[in-house]
Amino acid sequence: MSRGKVKVNGEPARLGQRVDTAKDVIHVSGKRVVTDVDKVYYAINKPRGIVSTMEDEEGRPSLGGYTKGLDHRVFHVGRLDTDSEGLLLLTNDGELANRIMHPSHGLPKVYRAQVNGIMDKPTWNRLLKGVDLEDGPAKADKLKIIDEHAGQSLIEITIHEGRKHIVRRLMDEVGHHVSRLVRTEIGPVQLRNLKPGTLRRLTPNEVGELFREVGL
Repeated sequence: MSRGKVKVNGEPARLGQRVDTAKDVIHVSGKRVVTDVDKVYYAINKPRGIVSTMEDEEGRPSLGGYTKGLDHRVFHVGRLDTDSEGLLLLTNDGELANRIMHPSHGLPKVYRAQVNGIMDKPTWNRLLKGVDLEDGPAKADKLKIIDEHAGQSLIEITIHEGRKHIVRRLMDEVGHHVSRLVRTEIGPVQLRNLKPGTLRRLTPNEVGELFREVGL
């Protein structure tokens, strides 16, 4: 602490200093440490066909069906459309959730998309340069071909924004319809080997990295 590695509310911590774990903001070596035991952070692998709400007025299967055993009530951060799969974040930390969803922070999100057709170089460049959609321009930050087979392509696409159906609309605009879409990363959080319909608590390092990337 004498070297200033620990800060409380932006100021170097003092030896023997008391902190309020529910209110004080603590950083260690520049990374936020969450000390409020009432704050929880989860990753869930949303299966296809599940609505990205905690409850659904039409009675469709929703995220709430996977969180009934938790000790805290949580809400989802952002959305995935019903036909899409993969990583969603669940938390009861409203400040962090709002920061993650705010366009100004632009957390990168990585998807694997199964699309029809084999992508050529002009299409590749067009996606990276940007295309005009009905609600404004959009582009891929990064692209990677994972596999090409039988007139289908499996691609990895990184995009930093969260407009509705943005990946599907972007690919439709360049003539490559998405038949399957799986989100694998949100900022520093990766889906890894999490099975569909299961969730895990984020590690302290993942939480700290999320806070760092959104300026908390």
